[in-house]
Amino acid sequence: MMTDPLSATLRIASSGLQAQGTRLRVVAENIANADSTAQTPGGDPYRRKTVAFASAVDRATGSEIVRIKQIGRDRSDFQSVYDPSHPAADEKGYVKHANVQPLIEMMDMREASRSFEASVNVIEQARSMMTRMVDLLRG
Repeated sequence: MMTDPLSATLRIASSGLQAQGTRLRVVAENIANADSTAQTPGGDPYRRKTVAFASAVDRATGSEIVRIKQIGRDRSDFQSVYDPSHPAADEKGYVKHANVQPLIEMMDMREASRSFEASVNVIEQARSMMTRMVDLLRG
């Protein structure tokens, strides 16, 4: 049940835009919370979020598209910093900080941004081809 290739291309690229847009939002949230600490003594701070992708078949075109499988939580350990004067310090004087590593988040953001841009370029090329095809049919 395949429709025309250009429509399928637009749907595939559109699914990529949506998935990478979600990934960019998650990365931005992680970066915004990178310096967070626990709110209460011995409590847990912000836990880094992760995005998992899955492929699915688009019923309208029969093509394989990308979807967000889930937004999960990074189970890696929190950083503990000795700061007995902090209101969230535990009985030993340690404060838990978010398990977000800004360098990793920036790399994820760069990769997601490039994938997003590639999908935009595919959509622009497909639209250009459609326009040229309509012009040829008129002529």
